[in-house]
Amino acid sequence: MQLTLTTLLGTKVDRIIYELIVPTVDGEIAIFPSHEPLVTLAKSGVIAIRNKKNDSNDKLEYLAITDGVVKISQKKVDLLVDEADYGRDISENEVKAALERALKMRDEAKDQVELDEAHQLVNRHTVRLRVAELHRRHRHN
Repeated sequence: MQLTLTTLLGTKVDRIIYELIVPTVDGEIAIFPSHEPLVTLAKSGVIAIRNKKNDSNDKLEYLAITDGVVKISQKKVDLLVDEADYGRDISENEVKAALERALKMRDEAKDQVELDEAHQLVNRHTVRLRVAELHRRHRHN
């Protein structure tokens, strides 16, 4: 099936894949060719791409995504998100430092707006760190 992953900066992925695992507001879903048509909300988290049917789990590609929309048809998946980053493009040291700053920001929040912003940053950096760690463990690219 065709996967098109589009971010605010443009198309990140546009190719034929076998399986896509996406976190949604209703839980994680696995999408295969001939999937039932569906439109749902993706939530920030880790997506996994299996390029070929017989690819083992250590060949999965991982990306960190932000909230967005998933549109599924039998032959195509469109995933629209603000941001998406491959594990290979994420610096673990930079993300760890950013996570520490976000945690400090959360702890020092003076009002609900600052607290909500800090929680979003903590979530974003936690997901990005997870994807970087997955990439390091399954380094195959």
